[in-house]
Amino acid sequence: MPRKTKASKKTQKAAAAPIDVIDIDDDCEGGDAGASKTFPIQCSALRKSGHVMMKGQPCKIVEMSTSQPGKHGHAKVHIVGIDIFTGKKYEDFCPSTHTMSVPHVKREDYQVIGVWDECVNLLDNKGISRGDIRLPEGELGTQIKTRFEAEEELMVTLMTSMDRDMICGLKKLPK
Repeated sequence: MPRKTKASKKTQKAAAAPIDVIDIDDDCEGGDAGASKTFPIQCSALRKSGHVMMKGQPCKIVEMSTSQPGKHGHAKVHIVGIDIFTGKKYEDFCPSTHTMSVPHVKREDYQVIGVWDECVNLLDNKGISRGDIRLPEGELGTQIKTRFEAEEELMVTLMTSMDRDMICGLKKLPK
């Protein structure tokens, strides 16, 4: 007859415990693919007119300069960037050997199919419409509104980064 040990008694108790049932529908509602919104790059590899994250905001690099390394330090890179959504100016110093985050910035063209108070209804080349885009402020927004009311067929360029969208360009729809 086999001898019962303390370990075998523990496994018998664990096997007797009730199993929790997981409702899969609750877990899948707000999921994403887990892709990162940024990627790392060495500071010395950044270039003017590229993009970089500065103070948590996606910025376009408008000015860069590199200082000479000191007696005990690294060469420092001075970066000036403009927020791609708000236009606010940011400055940062970073050792040239350190890494910085670069946002994924995507630009797509959409056809304008409707303009309401503060929103624009857009249609992509696959036939999918979007109505959640705000009309940009300033001259670009007034141009979109007046040209749409004049029944011109318009294309806008939508810039997407860090889960934010903004219309950044306007052109006439090609025939």
